Amino acid sequence: MSLHDDLTAVRRTLDELTRKVERLERQAAGRIKAAAPPTPHPSGMVTVPDTPYDSSLWTDSDDEGLGARDRRAP
Repeated sequence: MSLHDDLTAVRRTLDELTRKVERLERQAAGRIKAAAPPTPHPSGMVTVPDTPYDSSLWTDSDDEGLGARDRRAP
């Protein structure tokens, strides 16, 4: 084989490798996009429902600034 033939074979192999890497990058990008969590609202706002909280969430909690329920405030 001549030097020219060797260079042509290397160029062909590199072109094939480049095509395969680009295909793998596209596949990986698609998988990452499919697995990504949904994007938040652009304004950064969060919707809070109007339904009342479960009262059991507040069991054994102190009133902020007033102390425990069974004691008197100063």
